[in-house]
Formats: sequence, C-alpha cells, structure tokens
Amino acid sequence: MNRPNASGSSIESEQLRPIAAAAKAREPMNVLIVGVGGQGVIMVSKALASLAQSKGFEVKQSEVHGMAKRGGTVFSHVRFGPQVWSPTIPKGEADILVALEWAEGLRWLAYLKPDTGIFICDTKRIVPPFACLNRRPGSPLRYSRETPAEVKAHVAEGYAIDATHMAEELGNERVGNVVLIGALSTALDFSAEDWEKSLAQFVPKKTIAVNLDAFRLGRNWIAEARTNPAKIESPATKTAAPAHVPYSVRLEITAEWCKSCDICVKLCPERCLRLNEERIAELAQPEKCTGCRLCELLCPDFAIKVHLDSPKQGVAA
Repeated sequence: MNRPNASGSSIESEQLRPIAAAAKAREPMNVLIVGVGGQGVIMVSKALASLAQSKGFEVKQSEVHGMAKRGGTVFSHVRFGPQVWSPTIPKGEADILVALEWAEGLRWLAYLKPDTGIFICDTKRIVPPFACLNRRPGSPLRYSRETPAEVKAHVAEGYAIDATHMAEELGNERVGNVVLIGALSTALDFSAEDWEKSLAQFVPKKTIAVNLDAFRLGRNWIAEARTNPAKIESPATKTAAPAHVPYSVRLEITAEWCKSCDICVKLCPERCLRLNEERIAELAQPEKCTGCRLCELLCPDFAIKVHLDSPKQGVAA
C-alpha cells in the first residue's frame, strides 16, 4: 500500500515522477519529411540527420523513394535523441511534419501528434497526370480541395508557406525545400549557424549562397507569422485548391535546357508535342493539350513547366 504524505499524495507516486520525467527526456524527436520525387525530400532529411548527429544525438533515418523518379511519393523519417530504437515514426507520433507538396502533406497528417504536432507545408500543388478526369482541355482536376485555413484548424500549430514562389523570387525554384528547412529550424534547438554549416555540406557548392538566402527567408517567414499572422497571408496560403474553374494551358519550354531526348514527345497522351527543326521540344497543337503535366514530370532536364491559367485572371493555378 502507498503511504500518503502530508499533502495527501502517495510517497511512491512522488518518487515515480522524476523517473517519468527522465523517461520523457529520453524520448526521441520525430520529424517526418514528405513530398514527391525531384523536390529534395532526401536532402532535407540528410541535412537534419547530419546536424543532429554532429551534436551527439543518436540518429535513425528511414526513407522510401516511392516511384524513384520525379512525380512519385517520397518520404523520410528522421528520429534523434539520447537513445533511438526504431527508424520509423509510428502513426500519431510525429513532432513535426514537413511537406514539400500540398496533397502529400494532407496524406500524412495522421502521423502528426494531435495535441502538440507542428505542420509546415508548401502550398505548391503538383497535380499528377491521372488527376485529369477526362481528356478535354480545361476539365476538372481530381485534387485535394482543402484550404490551409481548414487544415490548420485541425492541427496544434500549422504553417502554409508559398515556399516555391519565394524560391522563384530568389531566382532558383529548386531552393523551395531550403525555404522549408528554414521554417523547420525555428522548431528545433539548433542554432542558425549550425543549420547553415550542415546545409553547405549537402547543396551544390555553386548554389550555397542562394540556398543560405532561402534558409534565412524561411526562418524569417516563421518569425513574421508568429508575431503578425495577418501580414503574411496571401491568396496562395488562403486556398491551395480552389473549386474548379475553366483554365487554359500554357507550356513554358526553356530551349537552352532541352537535350532533344524526345521523351516528352513520345509519351504525350495527346500527341501535341514535337521536336522542331533545331530538335527542341515545342507545343505543336496547343488546342489538344489537357495540362496533364506528364511532360513536365518526365523531362529529365526540367526544361518544361506547365501553367494552368485562369482565362479571366490570367494567373497560373
């Protein structure tokens, strides 16, 4: 029988409290990073794992590459702490969920801790080819329609960041993942200087400067969001997938990047692409293009970008 003390609680229960607190301190930090192939999910997880290991933590990292190409699902579990046994994060146990693509973020929400989990997500939408319900240009796309406001209402702490657009303004769309690393850094007890040293190990040396700018931009964005949420609201963070409206398709083809591999021409479902006299890809029959994005996903040189423009507003969806 437990003997009560002067306050009425049992002595044995009080003795167990430090033990429970110590066990809590030994629990690993669980960070889940998700996205699609080509976005740099693995780089984000490696930078975090390397930083945690350099600080003396035991680290376990587990990753799945999905289709192992751009467009396929990619996710990585990173767990670090004084002692880590399993490399995978159980459902409902992720302390932080970082998503590089909107629908992938929603797909993994069940892994986030319901009461304390932090959700950091790019509002970028990578609509897969099979999202086209039919082959007519401008047809409705089968894609998640939840808005950031609706999602944030169901998480303890959530941030919807237009990271890809922010990266474009820096002159390099590919550093959108580093904008999210900057956001992630504010939720972990590592200094900005340590983060920057870790990043420099995993990005191409020629891009270190722009990647550090992206990191600082994401870090400052979170600081701004926490002090003045209204100031950082934008149309992209208010709605990630609006109700269907007719759209027109516009292909942006960077001729300097095209290597004449002919993949986009051969695999276009509508046969509306061709190689011109200089063997550069071009949209030969724009009226047939459905905006399925297959050419964008398959181009090994990132030479094609598909824009779905609203006829009234003339802005890319």
